[in-house]
Amino acid sequence: MNLNQTRFITSAAKFGDCPKDSIVEVAFAGRSNAGKSSAINSVCDQNQLARASKTPGRTQLLNFFAVEPNVYLVDLPGYGFAKVPLEIKNKWQRELEQYLRQREQLVGLILLSDIRHPLKEFDRMMIDWAVKSNLPLHLLLTKSDKLKRGPAQNTLLKVSEELKELGDVSVQLFSSVKKTGLDEVKSKISEWAKINN
Repeated sequence: MNLNQTRFITSAAKFGDCPKDSIVEVAFAGRSNAGKSSAINSVCDQNQLARASKTPGRTQLLNFFAVEPNVYLVDLPGYGFAKVPLEIKNKWQRELEQYLRQREQLVGLILLSDIRHPLKEFDRMMIDWAVKSNLPLHLLLTKSDKLKRGPAQNTLLKVSEELKELGDVSVQLFSSVKKTGLDEVKSKISEWAKINN
């Protein structure tokens, strides 16, 4: 699977707008400002594929990127968006939940969590949801370049220990800046896509 050829296809404002030709989807989820857009750009080796923003909560659409025919990466709205009216926030929460619960093409979830503040309440909700839905989940502890090697490894061990009883949940260190952990996450995406394609 050549992720370098990935291209943006469409943004869905609601669940019904998701691509009809899709067979397999791997979704990227995380709190606002966890680094989803940067991670997608790094994984696909492209600078401007997913638009990174300095304003948390900019991604308020389901953004679909075609890796190859019928195989998509999906950038989900950052949860806990800042500076978004409550009415819009609630609408997005509903759309996101519907996508996660009903999208049959979804084969795996890449969850991003800032290594300096791992496993916040929203992250735990997503992990819990994935476990209950039997959906494989791979956790990226992002911005690992912000910590020295020892503290980063300690956080990884602590989080791994906490998640090990949960079934199909894996975890790794990741940094878009230093390109740390790219091969690991790419191989996870390929593994999920091949099994289900």
